[in-house]
Amino acid sequence: MSKILIVEDERAIVEILKFNLRKEGYDTVEALDGEAGLNLALTEDPDLILLDVMLPKMNGFDVCATLRAEGRAMPILMLTAREEEADKVFGLEAGADDYITKPFSMRELLARVKANIRRRSIDSGAAPSGAAIQAGPLSIDPIRYIVSKNGTPIDLTQKEFDLLKLLITERGQVFTREQLMEQVWNYDYYGDMRTVDVTVRRLREKIEDNPGAPEFILTRRGVGYYFAP
Repeated sequence: MSKILIVEDERAIVEILKFNLRKEGYDTVEALDGEAGLNLALTEDPDLILLDVMLPKMNGFDVCATLRAEGRAMPILMLTAREEEADKVFGLEAGADDYITKPFSMRELLARVKANIRRRSIDSGAAPSGAAIQAGPLSIDPIRYIVSKNGTPIDLTQKEFDLLKLLITERGQVFTREQLMEQVWNYDYYGDMRTVDVTVRRLREKIEDNPGAPEFILTRRGVGYYFAP
């Protein structure tokens, strides 16, 4: 049974989320402030985190950034009442996999949760015979979920790993943002394309010698992204 951590300071929203998630067969743990949420994330190692932005003691951005700094790669979906583009991008740059703006429909939230849980289950259930994927100085171990460059491990979030694995496996193929949203985020609908762009930017910062002049993940103007063959 997949475990979901809910970090939200409004008890009514916590109870609604808990009821609907458990109805779908998920186990849940809950925290009402950022510090408690961070502690639960580190000790419970949930399969997914629903993380509010505006929290007492420690805001959601800082919780997310701290977890990523600790090397925790579980999917993080940020819940935000803010509609400003800068705030959404800031959340993605802090390491969130995606965000959903309040008020949201429970159907949409459950669809996103299911997509991220399904993706993680698929990856963790990979056959043990899977061979490492090489691309110049980069190496991907699909079983241990490790990426290294010249033998040095690189910490990636789940979505960064999935994105890099797809692009390297299909090197030379140009993927539109819509295709990446569907195949990496596993959504049956088109999400916000800024999610793709920010994830590509963060991935470049981790694997490229010069992110401003990338040699691995390239842009085909007006179309999308591809991994240089």
